Amino acid sequence: MTRPLLTQREAAAACGVSRSTIRRRREAGELPGSVEDPARGWMIPVDALLAAGFRLNAPAPADQAAPDAAGTAGPSDGEGQDAAVLRAELARMNAEHALALAEARYGQKLAEAEAEHLRRELAARGEHIADLQRAVAALTPAPERPALNPPAVPGQAQADPAEEESGHRKRWWSGQS
Repeated sequence: MTRPLLTQREAAAACGVSRSTIRRRREAGELPGSVEDPARGWMIPVDALLAAGFRLNAPAPADQAAPDAAGTAGPSDGEGQDAAVLRAELARMNAEHALALAEARYGQKLAEAEAEHLRRELAARGEHIADLQRAVAALTPAPERPALNPPAVPGQAQADPAEEESGHRKRWWSGQS
């Protein structure tokens, strides 16, 4: 099975790096198979990320404390380390979620493509069956028709079956009975 494609943002979250890192590596040609989707932007194959040496679901390094509300790095005591560990866990969970979401979207696109393929196959087979039915109908002989009485020849008398049984035959041209 082919691995899914991730947006640059999803790839960055899944690998624990910044979007600019993914963009620079893509622009350098280190992520082959990347394609630009008009709706979602650049799509990066998971295989290309792995081949480029990225680890998926890699948490952000725990020793980097995020800036607090004042814009300064957090405290270096036990509370700061706990916060850094929680941030790393959150980043890992976000990356796992992004990867699972990308896999689900990829699976949905595969299922939709397969359903469309099956619809086209079904329509083509339906047309083929209709063609075969028309061919069979054309090759089947017409039902037997009852034989028609031969046309009357002028100057000959037509026999009336009721009169023949009674022995009385009329000639229509003579007016006699």
